[in-house]
Amino acid sequence: MANPQRPLSPHLQVYRWQVQMVTSILHRVTGMVLAAGSLLLAWGLIALAAGPESWAGFTGFARSGLGFLILFGWSWSLAYHLLNGIRHLIQDAGFAYSIPAFVRNSWISIFGSLVLTGLVWVVAMMQRGGA
Repeated sequence: MANPQRPLSPHLQVYRWQVQMVTSILHRVTGMVLAAGSLLLAWGLIALAAGPESWAGFTGFARSGLGFLILFGWSWSLAYHLLNGIRHLIQDAGFAYSIPAFVRNSWISIFGSLVLTGLVWVVAMMQRGGA
């Protein structure tokens, strides 16, 4: 008789977390966040076309705490998905398949996306006088 405590197949609680697992999961999650965030972008474009009152409603939301958090998360998702996609293209070309290169490039995708997002927001705040 089978042991009822044992999982039927290997699952996340069986494996030790590694950066490769995290980058794979994050790539999928950021793709979904970008798709959902596109609705926010569409709302902004529609509000801009609808006139000053609609645009004021959109910018009021975007400048709120929740709006800033959503826009910041969306911009980080864009940066991460971009850098990790470039990493995937490099691997598709047949490069960086050794384990040390794979781990190094995974960390570059993570930290690079944080740096890129920070730079974008610093430049945006400096342009608008927010910094």
